[in-house]
Amino acid sequence: MWKRLSVLWVVVKGDVRRLWFALGHPQAPGWLKGGAVALVLYLVSPIDLIPDVLPVVGVLDDLIIVPMALRWLLSRLPAEIRAYADQRAGGATTSSASGAGSNHRIPR
Repeated sequence: MWKRLSVLWVVVKGDVRRLWFALGHPQAPGWLKGGAVALVLYLVSPIDLIPDVLPVVGVLDDLIIVPMALRWLLSRLPAEIRAYADQRAGGATTSSASGAGSNHRIPR
């Protein structure tokens, strides 16, 4: 189970951070909290769509379902909560995109 969770963490690390900060927002909707709880319960539950005893295929359902569910939850967020979560997770691209290349030097 720990190996499955560590592989999954590598895949969804950024989305989990955004979801965490969205859950911490004072106006986070109840459906978001319920969806996050359901997703965690699915991960730790011994019941899977495809059993984990199958070497590769057993982990594939988690590597497909969990990221899709995370992105689905994040895509349904209200705009202000999404912006708050992106900013706190370090994904604010609107303010840093214009100056992103100015800090890099071109070798001569």
